[in-house]
Amino acid sequence: MPTVVAFETLTDLFLNLSKKYANTDKVAFARKPSNGKPYEEIRWDEVYDDVQTMAAYLIKHGVEAGDRVALLSENRYEWSIVDLALQLIGGVNVSLYTSLPAKQCEYILQNSGAKLFFVSTGIQLKKAQKVFDNCEELKQVIAFDEPNVERYLDDPYVTLFEKVMAEGLKLVPELEEEIQRRSQVVAPEDLATLVYTSGTTGKPKGAMLTHRNIVSNVKAAHQMIDIYDEDRCLSFLPLCHSFERTAGYYAMMAGGAEIYYAESVDTVAKNMTEARPTILISVPRLFEKIYNLVTKSIDEGTAIKQKIFEWAQSVGQKYAAGQRGLVSLQKKLADKLVFDKLKERTGGRIRFFVSGGAALPPKIGEFFMGAGLNILEGYGLTETSPVMCCNTLGDERMGTVGKVLPGVTVAIQRLEDSQVIGELSGEDYPSDFNSEQGEILCKGPNVMKGYWKNDEATAEMIDSEGYLHTGDVGRFNRGNLQITDRIKHMIVNAGGKNIYPGPIEDLFKTSKWIDQLVVVGERQAYMAALVVPDFEVLEAHAEVKDIEYLSMEELIGKEEIQNIYRREIRSYAHELASHEKIRDFRLVPNEFTVETGELTPTLKVKRRIIEEKYGYLIDDIFETD
Repeated sequence: MPTVVAFETLTDLFLNLSKKYANTDKVAFARKPSNGKPYEEIRWDEVYDDVQTMAAYLIKHGVEAGDRVALLSENRYEWSIVDLALQLIGGVNVSLYTSLPAKQCEYILQNSGAKLFFVSTGIQLKKAQKVFDNCEELKQVIAFDEPNVERYLDDPYVTLFEKVMAEGLKLVPELEEEIQRRSQVVAPEDLATLVYTSGTTGKPKGAMLTHRNIVSNVKAAHQMIDIYDEDRCLSFLPLCHSFERTAGYYAMMAGGAEIYYAESVDTVAKNMTEARPTILISVPRLFEKIYNLVTKSIDEGTAIKQKIFEWAQSVGQKYAAGQRGLVSLQKKLADKLVFDKLKERTGGRIRFFVSGGAALPPKIGEFFMGAGLNILEGYGLTETSPVMCCNTLGDERMGTVGKVLPGVTVAIQRLEDSQVIGELSGEDYPSDFNSEQGEILCKGPNVMKGYWKNDEATAEMIDSEGYLHTGDVGRFNRGNLQITDRIKHMIVNAGGKNIYPGPIEDLFKTSKWIDQLVVVGERQAYMAALVVPDFEVLEAHAEVKDIEYLSMEELIGKEEIQNIYRREIRSYAHELASHEKIRDFRLVPNEFTVETGELTPTLKVKRRIIEEKYGYLIDDIFETD
């Protein structure tokens, strides 16, 4: 579907939307007050005024076209105001994950040469104060929230957002013509943002994304997925990640959709019922948690309740596969008995979910599809702005990431000899096209300009023919792309066989007993796993069975608990090849989280960190062989 306004830059997008919705009641954003009151809606006229105000302040404080300004903040309205003001005057947005420690913030500020630093809360302000003196280009720190401790404001370089807006408002008459002049000269090839990789290996690299990169991706996405100006998106994935930035922010704006900000990642379930979104952008972890909550509830119910649920799932999957007639009548009953309750938990208005950032286990996708909650799985990288492929509404194929976007070319390169063995562009839709497995390559207007101040890393990522090497392994299956895993995640066992852990781990995400699982076994005779139990399920079981324990370590060490997990892991063995089967495991007494360092901010597993942190468990598995 076409975008609601024409645009060639993000600057155009903002100005044309502001003009289209001027003097109307059209809502652009909404925020949840901290006092628990209902969402506050913010209309386009207010957004336009706030962006002009911020732009005036930025200009007065020395931000020139091409200058970098950093943001360390959760998703919120103020983040959008700073970003849109930067796009308006040709500045460059450098966003940081709020989970980053001060030292990594310091590196990004130094590397990018950021002039100003916007932070959200007192916690983030502390980081800014720790590193300010070591960042020569940095002139000022602006805090969105008033810190709890007054001494934070003693430093002369720290000011509050409300003071910035008050000053900017007075400057608008003086600088209005300069703002307009700058907005008119922003070009598609100009840099819009630096998106730093999470730095799981080595120092973070800043992917340079231009206006053309992002705009081409937004327009291509709109050709694949319909977004209407009646739509509403709940935003909770980090805006500093390109997935949320493009899909949950710019693409939503381009369709005229409203963007409601979740209070936090932890409140998404509650905010869904309050915001009642029609679209939600997420990573698979959310869908896994919802699925496990539902199945846990069913498992704890009566035999009749379990039978009804199984029947409803069967009917839902038949309906999703296109069967009608009697199935249509059965589906209405299944909705009333089972699925309507699930839809109510999502706010009751979801048209579709979008899943990205990691592989969605097919069984979980099929469950949601059967319930009438469509999930459109897509694929891409920060460096591709980010979307390369996606499924479309009504043509979802679970286990694939869909078709290539218009204007984009995706190729498969054989790992053994680097020969390209399959290539599709977004204009090709051959339903019978298949290819061998290999590394996924990408070429198109969405491919980044390169890495900031890092020509060597750019040359490693983008070859002489303009193909970006993703490091992911996949194949084409009837015209759709299937992802196998990351090349660097590949495990080579003692017999020399290549094993990709991702698909193995995805199998176990439907187990009610298992919250997280990481496959290990490099150069070993068999595969093993580190298993994080679903602690809520485990503790409930212990209570029912009167199992006494003083700590989680004691509970997971008990033989009866170990036996549960032996049986559970064995039950999945028939779905795996002999060399892929999990032969042994160790239970981990705590969850892998972003805060404790085992997950990236987009909830991907940091394998190297986990293998180092729990190396003693891995050694214990294999040392007897």
